[in-house]
Amino acid sequence: MTTVEQSSVVLPADWVPGPPQGSWTYDKYAELPDDGNRYEIVDGVLVMTPAPTPEHQDIAGMIYYYLVTHVKLAGLGRVFPGPVDIVLGPKQVFQPDVVVLLNVHLDRVGSKKINGAPDLMVEIASPSTALYDRLMKYEKYAQAGIPEYWIVKPVARTVEVLVLEHGKYRSLGIFSGQQTLPSQIAPNLPVHVEQFFS
Repeated sequence: MTTVEQSSVVLPADWVPGPPQGSWTYDKYAELPDDGNRYEIVDGVLVMTPAPTPEHQDIAGMIYYYLVTHVKLAGLGRVFPGPVDIVLGPKQVFQPDVVVLLNVHLDRVGSKKINGAPDLMVEIASPSTALYDRLMKYEKYAQAGIPEYWIVKPVARTVEVLVLEHGKYRSLGIFSGQQTLPSQIAPNLPVHVEQFFS
C-alpha cells in the first residue's frame, strides 16, 4: 500500500491520469476506473478524500435511517446515503454522507448522479476532513444554494445545523445529547442527537 493509499487527509489527486488540475469535469471524473478511492472535484481540481471509518459509516447509517423514517416514509422526499455524486456545477462534484431532496426537487435525480443542489447535505467530519468540510464545502454548498447543511462531529458527538440566508450560512447552533435539531428541511425531527451516535 502506497503513502497515497494510506492517506488520512483530503489532498489533490495529482497522480491520477486525466486533464490538468483545474480542468476536471464530471464527464472526466465519471470515466475514472473504480480504484477503491473516493474522489471529489472542487473548482476543477480532483481531490481524494479519506476512506470512511466503521464508526463514520455507523453514524451515517443512523442519520440515514432516521431521515428515511421522517422524510421518505412521510412522503416528503427522498434520502440518499453516500457515496452518491452531487454535481453542483461543471467543475464541482461532491460525495456527501447523506443527502435529502424534497419532492419539489426530485427532478434533479438522474440515473447516475444528482444534478443541482439538494435540500440538505450531511457531512460527518473526522479530524482529517474537518477543515475541508467547514471551509471548502461550506463555501461551495452556500454558492450552490443548498438550503441546509449539517456538520456532524463524531468525537464531540455533536451536530451543527447551518441554514442558508442571503447566500451565506447561519449556524442555528451546535447540538448534542438529548437536544433535537431545528431542521427546516426535516422539521420536528423526533430524534435526540445522541441517537445518531448510539
